[in-house]
Amino acid sequence: MFVWGLIIFVVCPVGLTAIYRFVPPPITFLMVQRLFEGKGLDRRWRSLDSMSPALPRAVIAAEDARFCEHHGFDFEAMEKAYARNQRHPGKIRGGSTISQQTAKNVFLWPQRSYVRKVAEAGFTVLIEGLWGKRRIMEVYLNSIEWGPGVYGAEAAARRNFGVGADRLTPAQAARLAAILPSPLKWKAAAPGPYVKKRSRRIGAASGTVRRDGLGACVVE
Repeated sequence: MFVWGLIIFVVCPVGLTAIYRFVPPPITFLMVQRLFEGKGLDRRWRSLDSMSPALPRAVIAAEDARFCEHHGFDFEAMEKAYARNQRHPGKIRGGSTISQQTAKNVFLWPQRSYVRKVAEAGFTVLIEGLWGKRRIMEVYLNSIEWGPGVYGAEAAARRNFGVGADRLTPAQAARLAAILPSPLKWKAAAPGPYVKKRSRRIGAASGTVRRDGLGACVVE
């Protein structure tokens, strides 16, 4: 029993994480769920080096400003999220980092539970140690949901703007980053007032990311 437990909970996760350090992760649990919901699947892998640097900067600005500083967990962001959720229990927000989101998207199921959160923490430690920041960002940008059946930067760029991910402008990158919290509800190509306002804030913050080197672990 101990041996099987060791294999299932230690050897398999470490081995799978090591493989995905070099091999693009295949279909995820969320993609399968969306397929069964009839939303389709459009995903086209693209290396981080061949993406516009405006996109990782915009995502860092929108999702995880301390991405290059933390080791997978931003406890300050978690505390702020907890305090905000206590004040506004009807609008729950998480304090997950890009590393945590990547671990969840690639290895785990989307539904919230304590079991998933524990597993997410374990995989976060693994990818931080075995992948490094650039690979985490690359996998994240190739796996994240960006609309009904749309996954990854390349598919999102082509679906919304008719260009490859290498040709995204800073404004377009900011729009894509702006819809990440609700990709099935918000539209990057035809944004409403809230997404336009959020995009402008992200665009300004992306400039700070570039000037202050907050994305130096990913882009120069």
